[in-house]
Amino acid sequence: MFIQDKVPLQAYSTMKLGGQAAYLSEVNDRQEIPELVAWASERQLPIIMIGGGSNIVWRDEGFNGLILVNKLTGVESYELDDQTTFVTASGGENWDKLVAQTVSMGLSGLELLSLIPGTAGGAPVQNIGAYGCQLSDILATIEAYDLSVRQFVTLRASECEFGYRTSRFKTSDRNRFLISKITLQLGKKPANNDTYHSLDTYLQANNITERTPGNIREAVMTIRSQKLPDPAYVANCGSFFANPIIDKDYSVQLLEAYPRLASWPSKFMWDLDDGRVKIAAGALLEHEGFKGFHDPETGMATWDNQALVLVNEHAKSTADLLKFKQKITDAIAAKFNIVLEQEPELLP
Repeated sequence: MFIQDKVPLQAYSTMKLGGQAAYLSEVNDRQEIPELVAWASERQLPIIMIGGGSNIVWRDEGFNGLILVNKLTGVESYELDDQTTFVTASGGENWDKLVAQTVSMGLSGLELLSLIPGTAGGAPVQNIGAYGCQLSDILATIEAYDLSVRQFVTLRASECEFGYRTSRFKTSDRNRFLISKITLQLGKKPANNDTYHSLDTYLQANNITERTPGNIREAVMTIRSQKLPDPAYVANCGSFFANPIIDKDYSVQLLEAYPRLASWPSKFMWDLDDGRVKIAAGALLEHEGFKGFHDPETGMATWDNQALVLVNEHAKSTADLLKFKQKITDAIAAKFNIVLEQEPELLP
């Protein structure tokens, strides 16, 4: 084990903000996890495990505990039958490289989740999703070290309390499980998605009629690259706000009061099975002038091609980010009576 102390956390969040960690260690071997847990326990230190830092924001106060950076690698596959293959990925595997690998194997299930930054171990925490697909649709099991019983456990997808951009790992059991592996159930038939407007538009415009995993992946990568900044070059955490879910009756009132919302190039509203609807948060921000908005007071901005992405241009602290976030949420609440929910985790 190699444990660093007094580590600046800006390098461990793609937003490039935050204080410092008392201790930090990279985990390169599964068996290091119980050893590091024992080390922290002896010193009565809390533990947080992170991946690539693409969906977290550190508080300015930092973290008076031990941060474990998941660097576990390895991918295995097991073919159940002619139609189903299980793929197990270690928690530190780069997510998009995993997607590329499964597509190259002729497997379908992950292609709609192409180019999402982060790691395999971080994906279940947020229940990552895009273009009508979410991780919970294809997740089979998770292996994790359970801090409450001090041993590795296996959780079925049905035990993870998945919801829209959430899970038990983010809510009821936050920081309890250190995810070491995930197993995905993938197929050989292309996923059928004909409801997501921007993807359908791209396929039609480029005369792509065969929905192979490779074709869908290329389309998703092109669309995302045009809309979203690369966190390797632009400090951001992707979409900062989740799409709100509201009553259908209120959505009708909303469109009557603000008809311009329904005229956006991307689809504004998606019907859910429970009688509610999910609406595009980006359209709300754009309506209020927050697309390509630069705030000199905080040093924050919204991305030119996607209002949902908050960009750190020259913010000095997480307090600046939170002040900018509050400006946006207050404006949206005042105009539309909708409270936006933050997607990236604010840690600790």
